[in-house]
Amino acid sequence: MTLLNETIKNVAPLNEAAMHEAQKHLDFLLKPQGSLGKLEDIARQMAGITGKVKNRIGKKVFMVMCSDNGIEAEKIASFPQSVSMLVTDCMLKGLSGVSVLGRHAGADLRVIDLGLAESPTTPGIIDRKIRKSTGNFLKTQAMTRQEAIQAIEVGISETLKAIDEGYDLIGTGEVGIGNTTTSSAIIHVLTGKPVDSVTGRGAGLTDEGLAHKKNVIARAVALHKPDASDPVDVLAKVGGFDIAGMTGTFLAAASRRKPVVIDGFISGVAALLAYRLCPLSRGYMIPSHSSHEPGSVAVAEALDLRPMLYMNMRLGEGTGAALAFNIIEASMAIMNEQGTFGDIGMA
Repeated sequence: MTLLNETIKNVAPLNEAAMHEAQKHLDFLLKPQGSLGKLEDIARQMAGITGKVKNRIGKKVFMVMCSDNGIEAEKIASFPQSVSMLVTDCMLKGLSGVSVLGRHAGADLRVIDLGLAESPTTPGIIDRKIRKSTGNFLKTQAMTRQEAIQAIEVGISETLKAIDEGYDLIGTGEVGIGNTTTSSAIIHVLTGKPVDSVTGRGAGLTDEGLAHKKNVIARAVALHKPDASDPVDVLAKVGGFDIAGMTGTFLAAASRRKPVVIDGFISGVAALLAYRLCPLSRGYMIPSHSSHEPGSVAVAEALDLRPMLYMNMRLGEGTGAALAFNIIEASMAIMNEQGTFGDIGMA
């Protein structure tokens, strides 16, 4: 049995009994029932994930998947492929957006190279390179089916290592020039939504650049005809190693009953792929923010998971998930520390 199949097999439903007990506790807290909204939803979900009514977050980590995308050759991005390495290098130096926000949230970073065209010079990268960049999917498949499975399994194995080392809140992030194009192509195929409605400007394309990007996606999908019922086929034909790695992170976290936070658009596409591979994995996902990329709306609809933050952010890397870490911990504090009606003699 492959690691992917074994991981999917190990994903179990949420603990409904614990969720019921968590709801009873929430309703007995000193507040009107339901008045803490999303904080209560998270607390109930956490109970279902762990099987415990009251939970505390210990070690937190971001699994950041890095890879270049061959489709960049079609000039669908505002920056050249070499910028992926520069961003990754800054991340390893602690200077990137997710580095700063991750530190603020008290989380560690694990930065994994699945397919960067150039390797960073700063120490700390986890080298799991499958090859240098995916293919230009306007001319050939992005990757072989075996490479797609390999990339998912890299995400699984690296996430399982982190969990084995005591991390119990997992964030997802990515680096890869051109990955809003791969994400838009995937969500277009998986949902059937028009290319126009799921494709945005990425890092800042002009009107002309955006029109070209949409045209490239439409032509590539018409060329390869990805099978929407087969997530691995879609990933192999028009996806990226970074998205595949994050797909593995979502599956691994679910298999070990750990909460895993969706970042924005690109991370959300990986979450949708994981959900299509294993519907039970959805129960372990916590959405963070609604990306400014238009495709994020289609992702939220397809997963039926509504983001908790609307910040007009579109950086990626895991930055939105870092903000959500603080909210998740606030939810745990409410469960552990807020008084009940019993404390004031109203049991």
